[in-house]
Amino acid sequence: MSTSRFDPRFSSPGAQATPWPAVEAVLVGAELYWLTTVRADGRPHVTPLIGVWIDGAAYFSTGLEEQKARNLEHSTQVALATGVNTWDSGHDVVVEGTATRLTDEESLQRFADVTREKYGDAWSYDIDGDVLTHGGGHPAGLFRIAPTKVLSFAKDPHAQTAYYPS
Repeated sequence: MSTSRFDPRFSSPGAQATPWPAVEAVLVGAELYWLTTVRADGRPHVTPLIGVWIDGAAYFSTGLEEQKARNLEHSTQVALATGVNTWDSGHDVVVEGTATRLTDEESLQRFADVTREKYGDAWSYDIDGDVLTHGGGHPAGLFRIAPTKVLSFAKDPHAQTAYYPS
């Protein structure tokens, strides 16, 4: 992210902007993310999922018949959050952006490889044409979230910083 904006209104006295490498480390290392999509009637849909952060973008897969995939058919605007459920320790990060479905073999294979490396054999994907399969299950689409804004909420001390792509 090339531009950052520290917000002292929501930060502890004397706190400073969190450096981008620390924010990116949270995104890379997270085991679980919470994805928010928007239903056709405008209601939000929030669900936990696994994912990976590669080259400045978030990637996740979902079954093509699942609610989040159906939501993405009409609205590609999403928020992806990760962090910890504590007030005074840890680091929470929210990625706002646009989700795009990827169907090319190179992207599918890279996601499968990075996911296996991160999560082990519990998340081993096969490629079947333009979709992923997991354990013989239903076809899953691969999605990339191109960030339009990343919010960092450091907690010791509290420091809120927004990051924007160039």
